[in-house]
Parts: sequence; structure tokens; C-alpha cells
Amino acid sequence: MRHLVCMLIALLFVWPEGDANAHALDPGYLEIRQIASNTWSVHWRKPDVNGQPMAIDAVLPNGCAPSRGPEATRDSRAWVSSWVMECREDIAGKSIAIEGLEAQRNDVLVRLHPLEAAPTTLRLTSDTAIQTIPLEQTTWSVFISYFQLGFEHILEGWDHLLFVFALFILVREVWRLVGAVTAFTLAHSITLALATFGILNVPGPPVEAVIALSIVFLAMEIVKGGEGRFRLSKQKPWIVCFGFGLLHGLGFAGALAEIGLPPNDIPAALLAFNLGVEAGQMSFIAALALFTAIWRLFASPTGRGPVVLTAYGIGSVSMYWLIERLSGF
Repeated sequence: MRHLVCMLIALLFVWPEGDANAHALDPGYLEIRQIASNTWSVHWRKPDVNGQPMAIDAVLPNGCAPSRGPEATRDSRAWVSSWVMECREDIAGKSIAIEGLEAQRNDVLVRLHPLEAAPTTLRLTSDTAIQTIPLEQTTWSVFISYFQLGFEHILEGWDHLLFVFALFILVREVWRLVGAVTAFTLAHSITLALATFGILNVPGPPVEAVIALSIVFLAMEIVKGGEGRFRLSKQKPWIVCFGFGLLHGLGFAGALAEIGLPPNDIPAALLAFNLGVEAGQMSFIAALALFTAIWRLFASPTGRGPVVLTAYGIGSVSMYWLIERLSGF
């Protein structure tokens, strides 16, 4: 572990700045809802990039007009526009595209609501910026889309990754680490489900602030870990991780609320998103463990200095997030 943190100290001090919503997936979202035989309402949501709408635009199926909507206006987190379009014929089997997406890292989720058929969900990425609207949506395709969204969400969520990284440093024993991660996953799955079904409703900004505070707590526990006293975070980390997992689940719920869930496949989408998040977490931990094992082959042991310095780096980044999020209340 000492060798790993030596290599990652520099990373902590160049961590992305100005990211008050560090965990947010922030995909684009295009909803097309049929309101009459040839009439569809369109809702188009572009992610915000430094106060400006992302340089992408929806290209609607041929035969539909207007193909582009009015200028987007900014809401609390994104740029949105809505309009009504007329289509000469059924849009099933036709292509839909997101112009400019090939140059972005974000995804765009497209949801179509025909009057006489089940809703359809498409996920467009930089590699698949053009897709054909299927005649029928399957539960398996929904599962795959939301699994990928969950996997990418955790790997792009800097605050969640920093929490897992701090936990990796703090908990040395493999079985304790596995138990802690399992408890964290179980807890965030519970609150994510409760929030998704409307049973639990907590405002986003306080949740974001407490998530940052949870990372500060782990950084403090790393610093104090050399004192030799009993510490719940090291001896029984699954208890601490379960409590914090409940909070992080609310953060995941905020991101999932931005994406939305297919009405006919909510259980499958929710399960897939959770499994994707868990797969992303375990992939990150596996990468850290592999890096540690390789580094030990070439590096000689050092003292606690690098560990403590890394903990201060983690604490500094998370305190920055905490102050920024509190200032946004």
C-alpha cells in the first residue's frame, strides 16, 4: 500500500477542479412522446459545460419537422428545449442521431413513447451516435443499456472513486475490504431503490455535501490509523461503509433521476444500474490491487509518510468539494 500511494500523490494534487457535482453522470436526454397520430412532443436536454450547452444536437428522423427546436435555456443543471414536431409517417425503423456526440465523452439517452406500443430506450455514445429506432424494445436491451450507464457512472464519479480509494488505503485486510465494499453496495442499493420509487425524497445539495464530508472522514481515519487505538473504521469498516453507502445511494439516485427509467422495465433497469455500479467499483479496486502488486516488485518499503501525505491530499480535495457544495445552497 505504501508503494501505491507514492505513485498516486501527484494525481491527488491535480484532481479536477471546480466540480461541484463530481459524481454526476450528466448524460444528454432526448424524450420523444407521441401525442397524436402524426404529432410528437420533443424534450431535449443538453449537459452543461462550463456554463454553456454541450456542442451536440439531436437529428430527428427524416420526414419530421421541425427537425430542430428553439434555443435551449438553462435550468439548474442543464440546457433544455421543448417543441412539437409533425411526422409524415411512423418513425419506427428510421434513424435518429446526435450530431457532435462523436467528439464527446458523454452519452445521450433517447426515450420514445408511442401511443400504441411500449416505450423504447436507446443509448447513443460517441461510438454509436446514430441508431435505428427498433420496432420493439426488449427487456434485455434495457438491462444492457442501464448496466453500462451504472458502470460508467461510478468510473466517471470522482467523489465516489475517491471514497473507494480512501477505503482501499484504510482497510488493509482483504476480507475486511470485501465486507466493507459489499456493505457499501447493499446500502446504496437500498436508498437508490427507495428514492427511485418515491418513498424517500432528500434534496440533492445536502446529499452532495455529506458525500464530500464522508471522504473527509476517511482521510482523517487514515491519518489517525497509526495511533494504535481501536478504530471502528478499521476494525469493523462494514458498519461505517453501510452508513455512508446510504448517503451515496441518494447521490446515485440524483444521477439516475436525471437519466430517468423506462416505465415498463423499472425493476430491470434499476437492477442493471446497481450491478453496473458494483462492477465499476470492483474493477477500480482490482486495478488498484494489481498496481500495488506490480509496484511491490520494483519498490523498496517506506514509512507512513506517503500514506499520511496522501490522506492529506484526499482530505484537501474533499474539503474543496465540501466548501463548494455548501456555497451552492
